[in-house]
Amino acid sequence: MKADELKRLRDALGRLTANQRKLVLHELAHAQAIDEVADCIEKRLAARPMCPACNGEHVVRNGFANGLQRYKCRDCRITFNALTGTPLARLRYRDKWLDQAKVLDEGLSVRKAATRLGVHSTTAFRWRHRWLACPREAKAVHMAGVVEADETYQLLSYKGQPARLARQTQRAPRRRGGKAAKRGVSSEQVPILVMRNRSGETSDFVLPNTGKAALKAVLPQALADDSVLCSDGSNHLHQAAVELAIEHQAINMSAGERIRGPWHVQNVNAYHSRLKTWLRRFNGISTHYLPNYLGWFRALDRNARLRVDAVSLLALAIGPGPSALNAN
Repeated sequence: MKADELKRLRDALGRLTANQRKLVLHELAHAQAIDEVADCIEKRLAARPMCPACNGEHVVRNGFANGLQRYKCRDCRITFNALTGTPLARLRYRDKWLDQAKVLDEGLSVRKAATRLGVHSTTAFRWRHRWLACPREAKAVHMAGVVEADETYQLLSYKGQPARLARQTQRAPRRRGGKAAKRGVSSEQVPILVMRNRSGETSDFVLPNTGKAALKAVLPQALADDSVLCSDGSNHLHQAAVELAIEHQAINMSAGERIRGPWHVQNVNAYHSRLKTWLRRFNGISTHYLPNYLGWFRALDRNARLRVDAVSLLALAIGPGPSALNAN
């Protein structure tokens, strides 16, 4: 807008009625939300634009489209923007994305999220899991120091999947989460191994079972070579640690031992408690989407520890840029 046009606009503002001012403020808020989202998106390629198709670095700017900078790869000739290849690519209503980040931060149900965002419940559901695609993989790896490990369990659920329920089981659908038919650990429970070091870094894995082989498959991903694994005395976890040459300190919980010098599992058990309390609001979650919810809670727990706001969930949902991925 030219200077004289801006002056005429400012002069006209004084003649607006109260309702007209509300309309103008609404449009400005809408435009500001789009600008804030665009700034967050553009940061993904700000450091070093790279082609998502061929990883080429011979990239030039190629105009704008839908409010985002477009790029062109001189090697493979494709055009792209900072959202290309991300879980949020081609999602609409970008002006609502900041509100979507706040919805995730508050942990609202799908119906409440749809009402808050002014979208259909199927859109809110689709957005939720598109936004959680990156957080589910954003877990700590090669954690150093003392790493506490313990299993927790989540009820096996086919929520939202009646055909799969009928095909794989003989039981009737549960209502609002329901309860297992048997008490304690059984085939109705899905094991989740949570590992957390004293710095608050966390990694978790949905396991097929709690056998030694399943544990050996995930421990090297989470533990550094010089870390010390501390657990509640699980025999399978001990065997896996021995075979992987990982130092292991076991707390004899069955004998009433809770702390032995620097060794305890109180941090990971407290994390379990917070996780289970947070999950109850959903009245049962589908096992198919369980890794998404674990990633969601890890992000919220990390944000609370680092004292960052909900907007960080947008950056996490977009994911790291290609240069960061190649560096890893």
